[in-house]
Amino acid sequence: MQKESDCIFGLRPVIEAVKAGKQIDRLLIKQGLQGALYHELMTLVRTHGIVYQIVPVERIELVTRKNHQGVLAWLSLIEYQHISNLLPGLFESGEDPLIMALDGVSDVRNFGAIARTAVCFGVHAVVIPEKGSARITADAVKTSAGALHTLPVCREKSITKSVEYLKASGLRVICAAERSGKTISETDMTGPLTLILGSEDKGISRELINMADDVIRIPTKGSISSLNVSVAAGVLIYEVFRQRSDPK
Repeated sequence: MQKESDCIFGLRPVIEAVKAGKQIDRLLIKQGLQGALYHELMTLVRTHGIVYQIVPVERIELVTRKNHQGVLAWLSLIEYQHISNLLPGLFESGEDPLIMALDGVSDVRNFGAIARTAVCFGVHAVVIPEKGSARITADAVKTSAGALHTLPVCREKSITKSVEYLKASGLRVICAAERSGKTISETDMTGPLTLILGSEDKGISRELINMADDVIRIPTKGSISSLNVSVAAGVLIYEVFRQRSDPK
């Protein structure tokens, strides 16, 4: 349950937060809300591309019963970026970009653990969709051991279009799936690369798999064949690190 202490509420406080350049992580607006301040807020929301939901008032009152005026917002704990702004600088620095795209990974602790491993082994950025991804909560930051304050997180409207952009920019696209014939050790990961992992329940979307240059698996031994997504991410990232540290 999200807590009242994590959010701001009321039309004017939320409007002023947006005007001040604060990044809104999530915004709930009561069904049927009207008035001049509401229209001012909606103009700002559309101008800044803020993701919002129209909800029954009961949904808001699960978090607070104070004078919320039908508006409840969570400020982002980090500053999100866009991959199109970040990638050119990586190429200019002479590095082979290593980008991780997470398709629907919604558990905040898994997300935090992935971020921690990513920073340890040189991932340049993580790409997530605006909808269907984990929120960057205090739990996520804590699990990441602070890595989320240093790792660029690119929150994009369409993860598919972001991967298309990365592929068009020269990055190979590799998806990790349980039922692939090719293993990670058989795959060259030494060049510019986008690694894609999916949620534990749905996996990677068919659209992204169809875009992949390789679909690979992590070989396992035992009665349980699937790994937690944060563990799988760690294995994949380390394999990239190993290959790049000791190219054949």
